[in-house]
Amino acid sequence: MSLQGKTLFITGASRGIGREIALRAARDGANLVIAAKSAEAHPKLPGTIHSVAAEVEAAGGKALALQLDVRDEAAVQAAMATAAEHFGGIDALVNNAGAIKLLGVEKLEPKRFDLMFQINTRAVMVCSQAALPYLKHSANGHILSLSPPLSLDGKWFAQHGPYTVTKYGMSMLTLGMHEEFKKYGISVNSLWPQTMIATAAIEFEVGSREVFKRARTPAIMADATHAILSSQGRSLSGRLLIDEQILREQGQREFDHYRYDPDGGALIPDLFLD
Repeated sequence: MSLQGKTLFITGASRGIGREIALRAARDGANLVIAAKSAEAHPKLPGTIHSVAAEVEAAGGKALALQLDVRDEAAVQAAMATAAEHFGGIDALVNNAGAIKLLGVEKLEPKRFDLMFQINTRAVMVCSQAALPYLKHSANGHILSLSPPLSLDGKWFAQHGPYTVTKYGMSMLTLGMHEEFKKYGISVNSLWPQTMIATAAIEFEVGSREVFKRARTPAIMADATHAILSSQGRSLSGRLLIDEQILREQGQREFDHYRYDPDGGALIPDLFLD
């Protein structure tokens, strides 16, 4: 299982899970398109498209840093064209960019819902649509969105229904594109973490790094992504996968090395998982 020579277009790749996915693929010698808004350093958020591109090159991959707002469909189309021209095609799209605000309908500002919908649900459609002409020409095309399994249990809507709607929308698009793109031989999946992942987004949302003690690092999501994008012939297509689940299917049995803090106590399940 290798991604050597494959071209991956990753949104939200300037830090966190997107960065880790890029570095994992770089170790295979893949071509990485680092697409994100962060082109200049932020005082509170480490990482830019340029810093990750440099890390990718150091890890053995080839990198193209593209500043991109996934809400802008014209910019997305232009970025896909630039990436395909630079590397000679696109083999996989990873819809990693995301926005989160865990508030209910009563308290959430409509403009914040607009942001979540545009960056979560809408961007999956826009980016997939723009990547499709290039994925059709790949010998093993993939679309992977970071979104959860679907459950209509009311507890996932009670406290943060708007966010849930935008993430479930991503997963429903996965199921739709799996069927729609079958004729092109493109594999379409979603991936979600079994446990909380230690990222800046989580730190900002909960207001503390204390929860990291009971979280895993982004490396588990990167390894799971690698397994999915290495799969052949739509063998996994149409599934809303969990990181630990797919790695176990691949034969992995040891997961302690993914812990952020080996002595942190019981891991916290991620949202949408019991």
